[in-house]
Amino acid sequence: MDVKEAVAVAKDYVGDLYAGEEIADLGLEEVEFDDVSNEWSVTIGFLRPWNRTLPDALALARRASARSYKVLRIDDDSGEVKSLKDRILAPAQ
Repeated sequence: MDVKEAVAVAKDYVGDLYAGEEIADLGLEEVEFDDVSNEWSVTIGFLRPWNRTLPDALALARRASARSYKVLRIDDDSGEVKSLKDRILAPAQ
């Protein structure tokens, strides 16, 4: 599997898993391959409906902090998603 295939697997998986929540702005944030575990680590970001109901100006100001981030580990040989975890960003100082 190459990087584009790993990203496609991650985006499809997150899109399917959260289909009932009407997520938006699904996009790639980070991708990395681990030679030791033979797994891809792909971070996908998206917005949830409750983060989009703010007035436009306020929504733009809070958009980065309101975004949800998920890290998926994907087996390189099988393409199977092994785990999905939250990625919590440290607050800006």
